[in-house]
Amino acid sequence: MVSIGRVGSFRANELIGHPYGLTYEIRGKELTVQPPHTLQEVEETDATNELINDGEFVQPLTLGEIEGLKKSGVHASDIIKAQIEQHANYSMKTEYSKEKYKQRKEAKYSKTFSTVEPTIYNVCDHWFKKDQNRIRDIRPDTLSQMLNLANVRPGGRYIVVDEASGLLVSAILERLGGEGRLISICDVDSPPAYPVMTLMNFRKDIVTNIHSSLNWATAQEDYTPAATLSEVGKSERHRIRLDKRKNAADTLLSAREELFAGEYDALLIASDYNPLEILQNLILYVAGSGSIVVQSPFSQPLTELQSTLRLDPSYLAPSITESWLRRYQVLPGRTHPTMNTSGSGGFLLHAIKVYDDPNASKVSSHRQSKRRKKEADEGNSVPQTLESYKTAELEEEDARVDDQTSLTSKNQQASLLD
Repeated sequence: MVSIGRVGSFRANELIGHPYGLTYEIRGKELTVQPPHTLQEVEETDATNELINDGEFVQPLTLGEIEGLKKSGVHASDIIKAQIEQHANYSMKTEYSKEKYKQRKEAKYSKTFSTVEPTIYNVCDHWFKKDQNRIRDIRPDTLSQMLNLANVRPGGRYIVVDEASGLLVSAILERLGGEGRLISICDVDSPPAYPVMTLMNFRKDIVTNIHSSLNWATAQEDYTPAATLSEVGKSERHRIRLDKRKNAADTLLSAREELFAGEYDALLIASDYNPLEILQNLILYVAGSGSIVVQSPFSQPLTELQSTLRLDPSYLAPSITESWLRRYQVLPGRTHPTMNTSGSGGFLLHAIKVYDDPNASKVSSHRQSKRRKKEADEGNSVPQTLESYKTAELEEEDARVDDQTSLTSKNQQASLLD
């Protein structure tokens, strides 16, 4: 059984096999499909609402009488018709006011609902109207800008830090369409239970194949996972528990290896933590020309981050934008902007990662230098002196020059042959 509060309850099996978008009326415990409403032109009249006083006296039908009609099984349309017939000033209203009056009464007394497809736009719009703070004030238009700036597409590889109830993770998974790779970084030990993902109807096997989650501890290269012990002679229940732990450890190890391999297409951040510290921890794993997109409900954290990135040659064109949205009511003869609208959908910072060193070798060079520094600190590296370090750097530089010379000579030979 599915319960919709005051509207009523019904058997969920009655929705199976029906498309999204239909409107149903609950009669008893059964559903009846309602015909769609048609838009009709409203005739202009000389009536105005100037002399109308909508006090209690204009509606003789009391609340007790209306409740009695509902308990006796009178249909909602008959209750609305009775209210209209007894309304003292209904005939004085304009045609627009009459339509709005009918809509308000239908929403109040009718036992109808419509099924909505769980697309990321509908889910984001629902959460923004319900509790926008839980999704960090991300409006549907702001979310679309984030996906566009990060160039999210099927087959892409992305890193995301999502503290917007899983809205950003869900949007990327929907756009990937089962192809690609997504690693999310969170601050909990177990995989986070994103509330938005429960509404998206994702297939579990597809999500498991393309999405992995790490916390901030396991996302560090110097983290040492706890060893899993294999015990023999225990009960079947205990062995099953050990198998689950082993599978979880294998999944964690695989996700760490994928993250440290780097070359991800974009990094998307929607977090309460300092965006600069997040960027410094994860930018290594973003490929050249990869996008960095940071969202915040406030402009101050992003302006500080922008000032820092402008001084770093590894980031190209850091810019801050704020999307602006205004909804329109589109009806025959009544098309106009809505009177109420949201003030902001948050701010976005976008930048592109570049290599300021033309001889940079992506992740491997950084990890190699980091390993050498660690070995030097421990006293186990060879070489251990400053001169030996300089010698090693000169040898690497000579090797790069030799490769460049060889490539130039090959190009010259090819041009002579032509």
